Amino acid sequence: MLDTPITHLHIALGAKMAEFAGYNMPISYTTITDEHMSVRNGVGIFDVSHMGEFIVRGKEALQLVQKVTSNDASKLAIGDAQYSCLPNHDGGIVDDLLVYRLPEEMCSEGEQAFMLVVNASNIEKDWNWITANNEYDTRLINISEKTGLLAVQGPRAIDLLQKLTNVDLSSIKYYSFTKGTIAGIDNVLISATGYTGSGGFELYVANENTETLWKAIFDAGKEFDIKPCGLGARDTLRLEKGFCLYGNDIDDTTSPLEAGLGWITKLKKSQKFNGQDWMTSQKESGLTKKLVGFVMDERRVPRHGYLIFDENEQEIGVVTSGTQSPSLEIPIGMGYVKISHAAPESKIFIQAGKKLLESTVVSLPFLKD
Repeated sequence: MLDTPITHLHIALGAKMAEFAGYNMPISYTTITDEHMSVRNGVGIFDVSHMGEFIVRGKEALQLVQKVTSNDASKLAIGDAQYSCLPNHDGGIVDDLLVYRLPEEMCSEGEQAFMLVVNASNIEKDWNWITANNEYDTRLINISEKTGLLAVQGPRAIDLLQKLTNVDLSSIKYYSFTKGTIAGIDNVLISATGYTGSGGFELYVANENTETLWKAIFDAGKEFDIKPCGLGARDTLRLEKGFCLYGNDIDDTTSPLEAGLGWITKLKKSQKFNGQDWMTSQKESGLTKKLVGFVMDERRVPRHGYLIFDENEQEIGVVTSGTQSPSLEIPIGMGYVKISHAAPESKIFIQAGKKLLESTVVSLPFLKD
């Protein structure tokens, strides 16, 4: 089992640790609800250094990114970030990821550079997939093992971090980034691409500086009652906002269109991408299933893998994610259902043991802005 650069700090803080994607990761420090509400109402910090980072650099870097991702990376200006996915040839999803258009001072003349941030569980798979698709004058550099990543999330994150930097954080719009000095550490990539839906920043830093940055943020965050947060709260936070989790809500067998990710699937972009023809055909013929959000009419929490039935007790789908929402104080979930039951207000029934529990399809996100 691998460690992040600051695993020892989590253990010293008394975190409940568990294996996740091959890493020894903090699941919670106090309770998931306490950490969740700290992020929604104040500020929390996550160690997500297990994530993967690839640099794509070369004269045809854009062509490679365009081929392997569903979104249109040609729209990215330097300093922009983009949510996207890596489709396979059959319309499924190899992974979802972030694409960053990097400054060109790190390139030779005529080159462009991008950073791809991928899920920890898929680092090797994604690397092999992109490498197999690289028929261009460009090269891939895997910096995952050299890169630490801290997510400082919540409405007070900007106030906290502004104490540590001269960078005007208010100028970093959602899904953009810059590089700057934080807590005396140079070349920190400061990104407004959080996975919690509560604002904040993700900070990419060299491994050897991760502990210094974590401690500086904690010291500066005392007046804001900053909390260390684990993967448990990260999951409940993202689910309230309807964000997909790879391996639960999306995988190699689910298409972006079925997952409600048509907005990152540019079927008419100028350069063809993997699976484009398959997904174009799927869109033209019509979806047969769709990822939906639902709320339970009873207090039972839905779990990944629970089957979904219609009013006639016919199986129509499966639960992909579920939790007790700390913000809404009700059980919520997501799952794939037949298109006939995907409209908001549709009644569906979740199988829990021998019982079929009534639920109602709702529009996402569960927690509105």
